[in-house]
Amino acid sequence: MRRHGIETRNRLGWVSVADLVQPVSELFDRAIGTAKTPDVRTRLVAARDRLHGPLRLAIAGKVKAGKSTLLNAIVGEELAPTDAGECTKIVTWYQLGHTRQVVVHPLQGEPVMRPWTREDGALEVDLGTLSAVDVDHIEVSWPTNRLHDLTILDTPGIASISADISARTHRVLSADDGRVPVADAALYLMRHTHASDVRFLESFHDDELAHGTPMNSVGVLSRADEIGSCRLDALQVADRIAQRYEADPRLRRLCPIIIPVDGLLAGASTTLREAEYAMLARVARAPAAEAEQLLLTVDRFGHRPTHVALTELEREHLLERLGLFGVRLSVELIRTGVATTGGELAGELAERSGLNRLRLVVLRQFEERSRVLKARSALAFLAEVLRTGGCTNSRTLQSAAEQLSASSHEFEEVRLLGALRSGGIELRPRERMVELDQLLGGSGHDPFSRLGLDEGATSDEVRIAALEALSRWHRLAEHPLTGRSGQVAARTATRTLEGIIALL
Repeated sequence: MRRHGIETRNRLGWVSVADLVQPVSELFDRAIGTAKTPDVRTRLVAARDRLHGPLRLAIAGKVKAGKSTLLNAIVGEELAPTDAGECTKIVTWYQLGHTRQVVVHPLQGEPVMRPWTREDGALEVDLGTLSAVDVDHIEVSWPTNRLHDLTILDTPGIASISADISARTHRVLSADDGRVPVADAALYLMRHTHASDVRFLESFHDDELAHGTPMNSVGVLSRADEIGSCRLDALQVADRIAQRYEADPRLRRLCPIIIPVDGLLAGASTTLREAEYAMLARVARAPAAEAEQLLLTVDRFGHRPTHVALTELEREHLLERLGLFGVRLSVELIRTGVATTGGELAGELAERSGLNRLRLVVLRQFEERSRVLKARSALAFLAEVLRTGGCTNSRTLQSAAEQLSASSHEFEEVRLLGALRSGGIELRPRERMVELDQLLGGSGHDPFSRLGLDEGATSDEVRIAALEALSRWHRLAEHPLTGRSGQVAARTATRTLEGIIALL
């Protein structure tokens, strides 16, 4: 996509997609050619192919945090089961496919295609003679453009009654015992922060390349409507709590961005039907006093006799789809004329639920930097293979991998942004730290986002802003009173700016 002659979807001038992916892929080719065993060779080939595939984004959190509901909202279809069935105990991959199919990967034996049904919306997979404990993961292939660049992993809840079920999620995201996480990035759902949340996030993070960084994890304050007691200002209350969590030094080090989301409302916004809008409109047209009494509690709305032209079954359906907060908000939007059609109401619900903001953050945090996240995962896997002597020329390849990691500017940006957000770098004034975060791609990776410019800026305006910033950061890098960490940060910033200028 071009804007005023600037290629914004292709990374900055010093690197292209091939410039980063290609040398890592070539390193894998060398390792594959010298693998000591067929098993090592197969694993290396799979890791290389993963480098060219879509980003693997895991959705994790405690039991009943709303993971499957959020996944359905992101995909725009009700695919993941939200009840406590057998398949919710299994890691399930949702990926793009030309046809709709389900493949079960058992712990022992070959993958097998299994039949499935979708009577009530969500998929119900027939495991046959297998039980949940026998299955490593399930792959669901689905034709939707929402999965074009992402493979989403729905994980069992942590802190589950069953330790084995919780362990499945830890295996997907953690790097214990030298293993590389299955996922490249994670959305972590929390309702309130507990010690178990912090411990889980810490298992996904470390200073080593093999582990996560604050760049590949985003927190989601789920079921945000319940935090504000389902009042009309519930999401504003949840947003203030999310900001307080972001300010917590320990949480910020692990998960610097936390977004409040009402997953139920978000899911309903993507699949809202005109018939449902009509039901809500009937409540909105009722006398204000009667509607207020009806919307006072879940029990009243679901079962109290009323003159509003809705059957008890219709009211229960609305509660199941939207929750009490969603019904209250929808009625208010219709009554005040903000939403006069089903399409307008769906748009308002998507915006107010936090879904649009989450999609934007996922785009900026993960998809736009997907190749560096995948390259990091690939190099981490290769490092583990070489450490255990899986190739005949392991030392030579280790040296090449370390050199590639150290010389890649994108890797340096990720490391520096993680250090900045975790408090490892201190710059004065504070505005300089905000500018550095933005410049390193913390708010987006195109030149406009990095320089804090409006997307309508011309090439000349972008060039002038980049040259002015380059001069500031160059002076800071050369100033005799600038500390060592400040010098490193300033030099990385100047290289980023030089890349923008070269692109122009």
